[in-house]
This record gives sequence, C-alpha cells and structure tokens, in this order.
Amino acid sequence: MFTLEQITAEHGKVKSGADFPAYIRAIKSLGVSHYEAYVSDGHIDYHGENNYTVTVPPKYAPLAIAITPNDAHFKAELQAHQQGKTDYLTFIQMCATAGIEKWEISLKKMVCTYFDVNGSVVLEEKIPE
Repeated sequence: MFTLEQITAEHGKVKSGADFPAYIRAIKSLGVSHYEAYVSDGHIDYHGENNYTVTVPPKYAPLAIAITPNDAHFKAELQAHQQGKTDYLTFIQMCATAGIEKWEISLKKMVCTYFDVNGSVVLEEKIPE
C-alpha cells in the first residue's frame, strides 16, 4: 500500500492545476482509490483497498469557509487554476471565499466533486486521463 511519504512526494510536484492530471495518474498507480481534500485546513484523507487510509495532516491555519457558495466565481477561478494561472494556495483561498468546503476525487470513476458546507454538490467534473 501507499505511504504518507509517497503521497507527499507526489503532491509536492503539483505547482498549479495544470499538473493535476499527472498527479492523479501517479497516486492512482500507488493504489489510491479515492480521497477527500478539506479546504478549511488542508488535510487530506487518501483511501485504498481494504479500508486502508492515510491522512495528510493540516497544512495551514484554519480558513473560514463562506456559508453561501458562489458557483459562478468558483467555476471561473477553477478554470483559471486548471490552466496553470494560479498556485495551489491561491486556489485554496479562492475555494474558501467561494464556499467550497471540500472536494472528493474518485480514481475509479475519474471524477472530482466539489461540495459546499451543507454537503451539496457545487460541481462535478471528469478528470482528464
């Protein structure tokens, strides 16, 4: 199974949203089936077979997440991030102000789903393979 060190090494290679597809391929090859990334403090729960889980601890001081999501702003900023126009921390701060609490990645379905603080889906998109 994968380790925290392996996950951290792969995540460290991500400089912008343009690097995301390569990151997904890399962690999928390690055995990650899905994960949840939390905007509030940056911790991430990675899951594999047989209920195996590795948690990356919080990365920054807690951020307040907007109660009311701003879908249009989020989608525009997400697109900019995916094009490599922003770094990861800028993306995280934008998510917080746009009301995104977390995202979940399914490596089996190759889908990323973004959620607001009420657990409602804000956006679901296919991940390029």
